[in-house]
Amino acid sequence: MSHSTGNGKKPTLLIALGGNALIQKGQEGTIAQQFENLRISIRQIASLTSEYRIIITHGNGPQVGNLMLQQESCDAVPRLPLEILVAQTQGQIGYMIESVLDESLMEQGAAFNPLVSLITYVVVDETDPAFANPTKPIGPVFTAVEAEKLDYPTMETSRGFRRVVASPKPVTIIEKREIQRLIDSGFIVICCGGGGIPVVRNGRAFNGVDAVIDKDLVSALLATEIGADLLVIATDVEGVLADFNSPNQRLISNMSVNEAEDYLVGNKSGKGSMGPKVEAALKFVQSGGKRAVITSIEAIYGSVQGTAGTQIIQ
Repeated sequence: MSHSTGNGKKPTLLIALGGNALIQKGQEGTIAQQFENLRISIRQIASLTSEYRIIITHGNGPQVGNLMLQQESCDAVPRLPLEILVAQTQGQIGYMIESVLDESLMEQGAAFNPLVSLITYVVVDETDPAFANPTKPIGPVFTAVEAEKLDYPTMETSRGFRRVVASPKPVTIIEKREIQRLIDSGFIVICCGGGGIPVVRNGRAFNGVDAVIDKDLVSALLATEIGADLLVIATDVEGVLADFNSPNQRLISNMSVNEAEDYLVGNKSGKGSMGPKVEAALKFVQSGGKRAVITSIEAIYGSVQGTAGTQIIQ
């Protein structure tokens, strides 16, 4: 794969890390486990810094869920709204990524790369239909009796009753100009954690709202807004799989825009699983991005080189 932009600058790579970059299935999720898991993805990212200007985004599902569980378990202090908990996880996970990345860069003898974690707001539309039909389960699990006493909406899931919030589409990233300037100045930027802090416009100000924005859609939007060349969405499977969960299951190594559109229309992905990732990758390429890849945490480097994952191009 070519790494030239034609203007003398290194191309810009945005890597969206899924939740399994920190906590893998079946794990308790201790801090020691999270740091060890991060090394799998971050060491690969460190090896790409000589070729790319890098932005890292990340999920926060388990972490924000733990904070909500802690709130439900303690009445001694006032409870915090969801947007504040998202901000807390942005700081927490940003610190962890910075620590492991700095360690990995030193191990590899890489040139100095300044790092920064940025608290990031994402504007949503208060008229988005998602607010009238909240469907995103978050936080702890309740019994039916417990759920009846809660002052927020819940839904029954396979695990029990859980709080549900809206999942509106992202409109724009407030700090996109700052992110662009930091990238141009040589910083590796960690931002848009957990899909960003959702806010709605109130005149010239912004108000936080109880909502969860899809991390991959936000990553694709940011990649478009700052003119990134490549978007990598890293998750817990090797890429987009045809005939999923059947004896004929296989990796789709390459998808055109038309094939990605057909995949979504055919509803083969399933809501809440691969669908948003294909949608995000497709939006990025349709908006001028050169290439998007959906891949596993273990294959980030190979995916950037074009030898792993599902490559989506025009």
